[in-house]
Amino acid sequence: MLENGLLLGSNWGTSPKFNAVREKLINWVLFIVLSIIWGSSFMLMKVGMKEGGSFPLSPYQVASLRMIFSGLALLPFCYSALKQIPKNKLFVVVLSGVMGSFIPAYLFCIAETKIDSALAGILNALTPLFTIIAGIAFFNLKSSKQKIIGILLGFAGLLLSVTAGKTLQFDNFSYSFFVVLATIFYGLNVNMVGSQMQKVSAINIASVAFCFTMIPAGIILFSTGYFDYDFSNPSLIEASIAGGTLGVINTSIASILFYVLVKRAGIIFASTVTYAIPFVSLAIGLYYNEPIHPLRLVGLGIILCGVYIVNKQKK
Repeated sequence: MLENGLLLGSNWGTSPKFNAVREKLINWVLFIVLSIIWGSSFMLMKVGMKEGGSFPLSPYQVASLRMIFSGLALLPFCYSALKQIPKNKLFVVVLSGVMGSFIPAYLFCIAETKIDSALAGILNALTPLFTIIAGIAFFNLKSSKQKIIGILLGFAGLLLSVTAGKTLQFDNFSYSFFVVLATIFYGLNVNMVGSQMQKVSAINIASVAFCFTMIPAGIILFSTGYFDYDFSNPSLIEASIAGGTLGVINTSIASILFYVLVKRAGIIFASTVTYAIPFVSLAIGLYYNEPIHPLRLVGLGIILCGVYIVNKQKK
């Protein structure tokens, strides 16, 4: 009996059913890890600019550190990537880095000088909607009544999330649209990559794009006087580590993990990370005692309903 039990256990470990369960479990682990990493990005920006202590960095410094460290993390892959990317695609790859990472990094940091990280996480959920809008406007994506309804729902949730509160503050309203502008750039970039670089691997795109954006990011960081600071100040080191973490973990490593998840589980499953990110950012915001108005949760729900409707496939 014991031998039969051991044999059964051995067969189970190599059976197709066990392998299928293991593969699904790995996919869900990647999903959860990605949700936590990307959901924590919004608070890390706050830590670098405000919450990190008595020495806050400017939004331009935090964003520059993020781009520099993301490029450094992928620098070992850059040389081989340059050899594999067709020369006629190099400009598109660099443009992808500027539109999909460089500009949004600064827009998010500027926005979070006036809005809380939880709201930034909620508004980030608009990315799939602007991906559809950009596709319809510039990349010959077919429109439909279903997509229009989903887009309108998303914008209704946007307005509710931004205006939620006892009083409508101009800064809260106006700076929120820096995040909205960042999601527009994300949407344009997704369509551009999908239409122009289908045969170029994501790791090659990311390594070349991030390494290139290190150059303008370094110039911006130098021009802000960052290297004149007293680096014996623990608060400065903590804020700088927050910016570096954003680059290495929340940008470079997360991009690679997302690419792995797409390869393993498909783009539909991987794209649902969008649904989880706002809830992670809300939870972290609550941990840091950020005020979360109930109507913002309603607004988030409406945005996600719009995203679901837009991406729902007709049977």
